[in-house]
Amino acid sequence: MEITATQKFVHMSPRKLRLVVPLVKNIQPTKALEILPHIGKRAAEPLAKVIKTAIANAKVKKLSEADLVFKEIQINEGPRLKRWRPGAKGRVKPYIKRMSHIRVVLETKEPEAIKKARKKIETKTSDKGISTKSKEKSSKKKIARNLLKPLRKKRKEGK
Repeated sequence: MEITATQKFVHMSPRKLRLVVPLVKNIQPTKALEILPHIGKRAAEPLAKVIKTAIANAKVKKLSEADLVFKEIQINEGPRLKRWRPGAKGRVKPYIKRMSHIRVVLETKEPEAIKKARKKIETKTSDKGISTKSKEKSSKKKIARNLLKPLRKKRKEGK
């Protein structure tokens, strides 16, 4: 199950916010809330607020905090405010105040037993010919892997 939370029109450059995201993305949201105040960036505050909102949305749907994981954290560009500053000899010096939109998507972790059961069901249905889309997807993945094999070998040799 996916839980989303968005914050729009944050008065901060998207670039500044994107610097904080990789520090938090691969850990649990509750641990991220503990780490964010100690990062030392002003961008951590609005990101923490959105994560808190996402966790609250999950609680409303009666999901436990321990089972939540980040699926994605998007920092998109918002509108720009065009402003002017006085310059020398009566001229105008333009500058832009940037805004951001933050979108956090959380999902629940599935226990290993449920994952294994789903895989068994998918393999049984694909063997019977019920699901042809899964076969097409797997063949596309195999083709992509075969195309990437030479690149991986070159990368390993270069190191």
